[in-house]
Amino acid sequence: MADHHEHTHTHGANKKVLLISFCIITSYMIVEAIGGYLTNSLALFSDAGHMLSDAVSLGIALLAFTFGEKAANASKTYGYKRFEILAAVLNGVTLILIALFIFYEAIERFANPPEIATTGMLVISSIGLAVNIFVARIMLRGGDTKENLNMRGAFLHVISDMLGSVGAIVAALLIMFFGWGWADPLASVIVAALVLRSGYYVTKASLHVLMEGTPQNIELNDVVQTIKTVKGIEDIHDLHVWSISSGLNAVSCHVVVDGQLTIAEAEKLLRKIEHDLAHKNIQHVTIQLETAAHQHTNTVLCTVKAETPDAHAHHHH
Repeated sequence: MADHHEHTHTHGANKKVLLISFCIITSYMIVEAIGGYLTNSLALFSDAGHMLSDAVSLGIALLAFTFGEKAANASKTYGYKRFEILAAVLNGVTLILIALFIFYEAIERFANPPEIATTGMLVISSIGLAVNIFVARIMLRGGDTKENLNMRGAFLHVISDMLGSVGAIVAALLIMFFGWGWADPLASVIVAALVLRSGYYVTKASLHVLMEGTPQNIELNDVVQTIKTVKGIEDIHDLHVWSISSGLNAVSCHVVVDGQLTIAEAEKLLRKIEHDLAHKNIQHVTIQLETAAHQHTNTVLCTVKAETPDAHAHHHH
């Protein structure tokens, strides 16, 4: 129960942090977009574009947490917890698209560097940096940016945004002191590269969850050994380990036990496995008990092929 209480607490904290961050970022994004337009700076504009994706990402993350709280029902037996992962995918793809757009714009500007109002650019990007540092601090102190994919995606947005502001400040100074007009598109390209990188990693991690991949913080052999070392377990097969959502890992498997076990003894066995797996970061455990007489494969992982007409009935020969 303590674990559930802790999960609810971080969930609430994440929501609060996201709401505060969303309001601050959205307000400043508007300032930066107007600033980029007035000063004619691509670096500022790319930073504003990035802040727009920030605001969208924070908004989606916020929606995801709200949706995730909806109870499970007959058509969604896991509830809406996966919505959070879909939000993270959308978030990552948005970052990639923004990065590509900035690259495209910058190429044109390298050839013909336009006139830029550098003082305005410097002031706006400096305030932008302060805003990003402030939001990043709020997120680090109040939210779960390590384990929660959604929070991590939003946090990565803010961090690369912060680097974008630094790029715009440096570019403004170079143009002011040396008249290097190409510093503006160069700064925007560096920002775009950072945006692309974080977009790629968020998308990759989210797709891994959607593909029911083994969670990054789980070692498969460790799970197998944990189950096998429980006294009374003879063998294990048809093992599946996946994430339902960030920080909610699940396991399902078939274990072979002695046919003479009573129901009470079998239950004691199950409780022991659940307890041991909880220490391995697995919150949801489904185990089918079988005797050696029950037809099964000798491999730990599931070998059922989807195209078999009676695939769903493979254990009921």
